[in-house]
Amino acid sequence: MAGHSKWANIKHRKAAQDKKRGKVFTKVLKEITVAAKAGGGDPEMNPRLRLALVKARSAAVPKDTVDKAIKKATGEGADDFHELTYEGYGPDGVAVFIETATDNPTRTVSAIRSYFNRHNGSLGKDGCLQFIFDQKAVYTIKGEGIDEDELTLELIDAGAEEVEREGDNIIISGPMESFGSIGSKLEELKVDMEEGELQRIPTTYKALANKDAFDKVMKLIDIIEDDDDVQKVYHNIEFNEEFMGE
Repeated sequence: MAGHSKWANIKHRKAAQDKKRGKVFTKVLKEITVAAKAGGGDPEMNPRLRLALVKARSAAVPKDTVDKAIKKATGEGADDFHELTYEGYGPDGVAVFIETATDNPTRTVSAIRSYFNRHNGSLGKDGCLQFIFDQKAVYTIKGEGIDEDELTLELIDAGAEEVEREGDNIIISGPMESFGSIGSKLEELKVDMEEGELQRIPTTYKALANKDAFDKVMKLIDIIEDDDDVQKVYHNIEFNEEFMGE
């Protein structure tokens, strides 16, 4: 059940974000900007940028828009984004971990604190959720025509811990430190990669009593995700198909 909950929750989060198309464009372009400024504009020499470009293609961001973002990020006067994280608890004690990229940390922390306060939650201190989330390397590839057992054998030496089929895709996960080696092995195998990134995976899950409790937490998560400074939001709600389906 834990594995199912883990990937189902991630899938649900991505589906919710994908509905907000304009927001997706903004967040993807910000990721490209941060990656290019930190590691240069050549994707062959910058793994983070290379993966951001995969995400841009899957989100159908126009190529000229992507090229402009890279050019701006690697030139003088580029936006200076700070990558900051925030941790807190929503209604019913649900853990919420937030990753941001902001040019104004004061504005961002003020906004996030207000979201928690308005929705019966509380913003915690840095590290308060360190035992609830593990940061993992997670890659999603297209599963058609791929032998899962053979792929697992290839990826074990690269540091992968789990290779699981989820619908039409295969999800590979491993320690944060194996992010680069797993990505390199997938490129070597020439598989069709959907996405690769560091994800925060819950180690423990919070079961909610009813749909009303679920809706209250999701209102908080939705308003946080809508903030332009927020890149990703993670939670530890135990997967419940009935709640999420509605």
